[in-house]
Amino acid sequence: MLSKPNLPRWMRLWQLRAGRRARSEVVDIRRRVAMVGGALLLGFVALAFAAAGDKVQRLIFQISAVAWWLPLLITPSIFALIVWLTNRYVPDARGSGIPQIIAAGRYPDQAADGPLVSLKTAFAKLALTLTTLAAGGSVGREGPTVQVSAAIMVAMHRLLKVRISAGVFIAGGAAGVAAAFNTPLAGIAFAIEELASAYEQRVAVLTMGAVMIAGLVSLSVAGDYVYFGAMRETLPVADVLLIAPIAGIGGGLAGGLFARIVLAASDRSAGWARKAAARPILFAAVCGLVVAGVSIATGGATWGTGYDVTKFLVEGNHGKLWFFPAKFVTALASTLSGAPGGIFAPSLAVGAGFGNLLTPAFPDSPTGAVVMMGMVAYFVGVVRAPLTAVIILIEATAARGVILSLFATALIADWTSAQVCPTRLYHGLSKRMMPTKQKAPAAPSEG
Repeated sequence: MLSKPNLPRWMRLWQLRAGRRARSEVVDIRRRVAMVGGALLLGFVALAFAAAGDKVQRLIFQISAVAWWLPLLITPSIFALIVWLTNRYVPDARGSGIPQIIAAGRYPDQAADGPLVSLKTAFAKLALTLTTLAAGGSVGREGPTVQVSAAIMVAMHRLLKVRISAGVFIAGGAAGVAAAFNTPLAGIAFAIEELASAYEQRVAVLTMGAVMIAGLVSLSVAGDYVYFGAMRETLPVADVLLIAPIAGIGGGLAGGLFARIVLAASDRSAGWARKAAARPILFAAVCGLVVAGVSIATGGATWGTGYDVTKFLVEGNHGKLWFFPAKFVTALASTLSGAPGGIFAPSLAVGAGFGNLLTPAFPDSPTGAVVMMGMVAYFVGVVRAPLTAVIILIEATAARGVILSLFATALIADWTSAQVCPTRLYHGLSKRMMPTKQKAPAAPSEG
């Protein structure tokens, strides 16, 4: 019998190739298990976070019911405490969470072992966001869900000893959007439009699979519901040609202004931003005082995410015209404070207020449809992701009859916002979060 060293050369080559193929198949199986397992787990975490968020944001209403002036003391104090805790213990948990994942995806090898996507940072962010909501902060759950979802996906890959590529961050972050909004298609659009700056084509199928699994977990557990209520109305072409430019330009300007102010605070390019960065705890307390003052003046209409008011307006009801500027101010103050929390939900609420502001000018047009055009215009003005914005609204309202109206408005808003703020918000913020070795020497950190 021939010994192994004496085997013919062709047989040794065949054994070598077979061994490599077997190892490759094992790695591929582990990668699939990591993606599927991570998507299932993050789907349940997103649902639990959403349920907790809905409960804790009722606390501020209970506090104000005891004495209307209590939030003037409590909200600024909690904002200051949250920012102090964040800056001292988990600085990478500041803000939305989406810029962190964009930054991590650009340098996956460094970020995989860093704090941007660590479980400690992610779950601290969830706790701090819930605290911000309990204090009445006008923040959303979606950005934090994106960060914790990416962290879960990274942890699953590390557990199964699978190489962590940019696609892992993209899959986790996009699956977080799908689970947070109960919108699988919007998660895929978000992966393509916002997160895929370092996208790897070979993981496209796994990424989309993870997004769909996370969305299906949300659908199966929470049911086939729509976040902002059903809107079945449609708009005549003549109305679209008139309303879309007005909504698109107005929403794009307002959203671009929001983004420009936030980016100025981040890079400290303005004098007020440098002063705020020098005393972050005091500035956070001032932002909390603004949130409390506006919310008390509006009878509590601007507390929290704004989901209830948004749903009320989308379903065709007329709201107060002051809601748009009031919610804009509280959302901006909450974001500038540096407290952890997303901007998706507040931006959609501000957009609904902007759409409501347009309805008196178009009394013969369906109110819900006009509100949705305002929503997509302002949201696109802030985040500059028209495809994601339209699909989120379509899936979250079942309003398939206004797809073309929303796309037209979104494209106009995207162009308008770019004139006000050429840098896309999340990508601008992500530049301050790059791994240290990749930063330019003089680049300031995010404030």
